[in-house]
Amino acid sequence: MASSDQVKSSPRFAIALEYDGKQAPVVSARGHHEIADEILQIAEQENIPVHEDEELSLLLEQLDLGEHIPEALYLVIAEVLSFAYRLSGKHKDFMDDL
Repeated sequence: MASSDQVKSSPRFAIALEYDGKQAPVVSARGHHEIADEILQIAEQENIPVHEDEELSLLLEQLDLGEHIPEALYLVIAEVLSFAYRLSGKHKDFMDDL
């Protein structure tokens, strides 16, 4: 996702990943402009942490709905998931499952 000062100069994009703890995360939603705004609004309503990273977004933008993230992105996505689990207070449970 682009940072707020970059939104004016580049398209807004958001992608949601779903992770069951067993398989690689899957793209569960993706979109530009208004759809990106809806994805972010749902995340806010559901208290789902949002991570902004323009370079990662450019890579994830190439994936289709339902597609697992590629192995090349496992490490960076694991870091993002760890950040999200820490914010939600679920980090201990997540680490216990590994």
